[in-house]
Amino acid sequence: MAGYGLPNEKHLSVVLQRNLVSEGHNIEVVNGSVSGSTSAGGLNIAEWTLTESDIDLMILCLGANDMLRGINPKETKNNLEKIIKIAKDKDITVIIAGMIAPISYGLNYKQTFDKIFADLAKKYELQLVPFLLEGVAQKPEFNLSDGMHPNDQGTIIISNTLKDAILKNL
Repeated sequence: MAGYGLPNEKHLSVVLQRNLVSEGHNIEVVNGSVSGSTSAGGLNIAEWTLTESDIDLMILCLGANDMLRGINPKETKNNLEKIIKIAKDKDITVIIAGMIAPISYGLNYKQTFDKIFADLAKKYELQLVPFLLEGVAQKPEFNLSDGMHPNDQGTIIISNTLKDAILKNL
């Protein structure tokens, strides 16, 4: 999550870093996301983004923009799987964060899309955050006026979810 519509100090990576440090964890959070990116865009930058030798863990949070654009879930899954393989080849632990499609794309699309994240987590034995926006989605008080992107309060909720997932890997 790149922090769409928020000042830099409210971006998820910054909030998550602050959250971890405040609890005494010496973990550096690097934001490798690009606002509006799809899984294909993430795949295009995965190889060089993950070249740093000191990356221990990656939280894979792609797929929402694929869904919003109606991209075939098979393509999304294929792209995410390739990103996972790149990370695993570099001995980087992966946490995968799931998304949920609305019913407006049809039941078949929703069912196929919603399974992507659990299926990949199972296949590659990854820790799964079932729904990245749990507690934030469809709650106006935690979203920008567009109703899709988290506001600063929503980012805090997501940060806590991701912090808990990260700490399970220590």
